Amino acid sequence: MRAVVQRCRGAQVVVDGTAVGGFEGPGLTVLVGVTHTDTAATSARLADKAYDLRIFGPEHDASGRTSAREVSAADLGLPVLVVSQFTLYADTRKGRRPTWDAAAPGPVAEPLVDAVVARLRERGAAVSTGVFGADMQVSLVNDGPMTIVLDLP
Repeated sequence: MRAVVQRCRGAQVVVDGTAVGGFEGPGLTVLVGVTHTDTAATSARLADKAYDLRIFGPEHDASGRTSAREVSAADLGLPVLVVSQFTLYADTRKGRRPTWDAAAPGPVAEPLVDAVVARLRERGAAVSTGVFGADMQVSLVNDGPMTIVLDLP
């Protein structure tokens, strides 16, 4: 499983002209790609890893705490936008046209992306999502910029 995790000051996903998910203020946007060997356990590990990344500082804490240490979205109870993105498994080594052979097909990938969302919600995160397989427009304000790629075997 592969994810691109971005620390954001706001994010939104739109499908057919309608906002279907997003948040204002600090939070995480997590783009999730699934490959053939991923499992529900991989989904849980990815959700935990992304939510526990210590990439936020005290300036993101609305409670007024003054700690100088870096903290996670979980520590601050921040929202998460999860968007499925099979293109994270593009193979561009040959030619100019990407291939998607490493991306799991929809019937395999969709339940595993849903498992990421479920795990984040179990942890208390306010999670919004895109629509699996839809043509989505994702907008966000990357804070930092802070963008991290997670690859989990």
